[in-house]
Amino acid sequence: MSQEFKVVQVLDAKGKSCPGPIIALKKAIKNLAAGDVLEVQATDPGSVEDFKAWTEETGHLLLDSQRSGGVFTYYVQKTEE
Repeated sequence: MSQEFKVVQVLDAKGKSCPGPIIALKKAIKNLAAGDVLEVQATDPGSVEDFKAWTEETGHLLLDSQRSGGVFTYYVQKTEE
């Protein structure tokens, strides 16, 4: 099930292994406004659980996640801090 989001920034974290994609996400989301959606592309299979856990811990929303070939794409919406 694919959904469309108004993505304000795309973050390429392909080739980074754990915890690289999450570190990149933390840095990028700081520069966004509440409600903005960040698209993150990663190749680390461990990122599936990492993104789920990180968004639950921080309160940001994991709107969707998809896999196409070896690339995992996540849509994270920043919430109020």
